[in-house]
Amino acid sequence: MKIGELAAHIGMTTSAIRFYEQCGLLPPARRGPNGYRIYDAAAAERLQQIRMAQRLGFSLEEMRNACTDIQAFSKEGLLKRIDQRLREIDALRAQLDGQRTELCEIRDSLEAEWAAGRCFRIEEREPLQSDIS
Repeated sequence: MKIGELAAHIGMTTSAIRFYEQCGLLPPARRGPNGYRIYDAAAAERLQQIRMAQRLGFSLEEMRNACTDIQAFSKEGLLKRIDQRLREIDALRAQLDGQRTELCEIRDSLEAEWAAGRCFRIEEREPLQSDIS
């Protein structure tokens, strides 16, 4: 199929397909006699994999490394990359939970100080345990 047909088939722009091809994430398409790119079902599947990986938070660099590292496509390699991403998500979640807790405490302090007719002073706020690292 031509690039426009592929783009319509998978819901992606033609410029995105060209970009992934230039980045090395998508193997170069063969060219027809008229010079148009011709893609097969494997290209559509690869692009869907790229979209899924991006949706799950994998960077283009991580995807590029996986494409060049044949071990990354083994069962163990794939599970290792997924486990690594899960650890990253857990760390980010912990950081966000800490920020949320601190913001809730600041909000409560602001309301209490304003209700008492005082101004909130940031230097009076005690640092959280997570702030001390």
